[in-house]
Amino acid sequence: GHVVESGGGLVQPGGSLRLSCTASEIRHTINTNDWYRQAPGKERELVATITSQGTTRYADAVKVRFTISRDNGKNTTYLQMNSLKPEDTAVYYCHVGATDYIYEYEYWGQGTQVTVSS
Repeated sequence: GHVVESGGGLVQPGGSLRLSCTASEIRHTINTNDWYRQAPGKERELVATITSQGTTRYADAVKVRFTISRDNGKNTTYLQMNSLKPEDTAVYYCHVGATDYIYEYEYWGQGTQVTVSS
């Protein structure tokens, strides 16, 4: 399976970006689509999750400002990021959690840089 992110870039504080994550050739049942981020010198952290049932969860730091969504027909997950802050600067990674009901599988994208700066 493959997971590819796109949509990162440089944006001013208060601006918006939309990240996309397209999954392909994942032959197992997908449980969750997630976005993680890792800032320089910090550990990777979970930003947002959408389950196969459509339930969403967010880190406290991004609640209200970020929205995760999924287009099943396009196998694509989105992260709409509004009111961006300098502390949102990080490499953002797409993650897919899947299962064959015996084992769990994880798929990671290569990451996309988001820089919030004036």
